[in-house]
Amino acid sequence: MIKIDIKKQLHGSIGTMNLDVKLDIKAKEFLALTGASGSGKTTLLRSLAGLEKADGTIIVDNEIWQDKKNFLPVQKRKIGFVFQDYALFDNMTVKENLLYVKKDKELANHLLGITELGSLKDRLPNSLSGGQKQRVSLCRAMMNRPKLLLMDEPLSALDSTMRIKLQNEILQLHEEFKTTTILVSHEPSEIYKLSNRVVVLKDGQIIDDGDAKKVLLKTNGSAKFSFEGKLLDIVQMDIIFVAIIAIGQQLVEVTITSNEAKNLIIGEKVIVSTKAFAPTITQRL
Repeated sequence: MIKIDIKKQLHGSIGTMNLDVKLDIKAKEFLALTGASGSGKTTLLRSLAGLEKADGTIIVDNEIWQDKKNFLPVQKRKIGFVFQDYALFDNMTVKENLLYVKKDKELANHLLGITELGSLKDRLPNSLSGGQKQRVSLCRAMMNRPKLLLMDEPLSALDSTMRIKLQNEILQLHEEFKTTTILVSHEPSEIYKLSNRVVVLKDGQIIDDGDAKKVLLKTNGSAKFSFEGKLLDIVQMDIIFVAIIAIGQQLVEVTITSNEAKNLIIGEKVIVSTKAFAPTITQRL
């Protein structure tokens, strides 16, 4: 069990913000942490890791990691941390990067086997693809058999095929090593697939906490589909108005009324929903 009760003043692009988080996390839980950029997600992760100091307490399995009198150094917290930028040693081979953490060749070979990196063990990081580097980073994070695995958007720079592959490997490692895992992500499909609990931060506060379906499935009233997007433009075509909206990586056109055209503001977030429930699903070629 992890018990977090911390506060920290943050200075962002919109001014001063107070991170104020009280959170209990069960052992072996896979928790996804999400929310807008600048909401405090990374600061919370870094505070757990001991890379930043915050006021309050962090207790892990009845061991005090920090309180008013104590602050356990990062090297004693038995955590694994996977960054966005890989943070590998460029002058060491793949296997040497792992053994630098712990001289356990059997474990290193096992991890490289799970992530299909065995044939690349003698390669230097600069000869690897982004996906391969991130898999090395993930393996290295597991070399200490951490109690707590922290991942800060580790898959954000990868293409969809590689993301899916690494998601499967992350799940396999989480289940095999029985770690408590906290993942920062903005990707709903990733959160839904990996986590059994989602915590949403906004302006340093927890605004939602529950399973992925409860938190991520946003429909209003009798609406069957509901998507959040950004209104890019409103175009008049003869007597009708068409809103152009960015949803994820796609643009969609939605017919709107003249009143809606007057009231909607270009650049703002909007909700696109429908009550019709006769979807057609076809394979994308």
